[in-house]
Amino acid sequence: MAKIGISVIALLLLAILTAGLSGCKEEGPMERTGKKIDNAGEKTGQHIDKAIEKTGEKIERGGEKLKESVK
Repeated sequence: MAKIGISVIALLLLAILTAGLSGCKEEGPMERTGKKIDNAGEKTGQHIDKAIEKTGEKIERGGEKLKESVK
């Protein structure tokens, strides 16, 4: 479910960026701000992906330790 949310955010950011680039030839303050927002959103998505991956790895290790302790 988290990956779906990240995909939706990335898609919206891409749409905003595309609309901004097609509407103006010169980059103004709004366009620069939009790019900064896009970059921040992308970096946030990357950090979330890493956190989810690390959490999954820790859960797997915990499950393995639990299996070993039951033996």
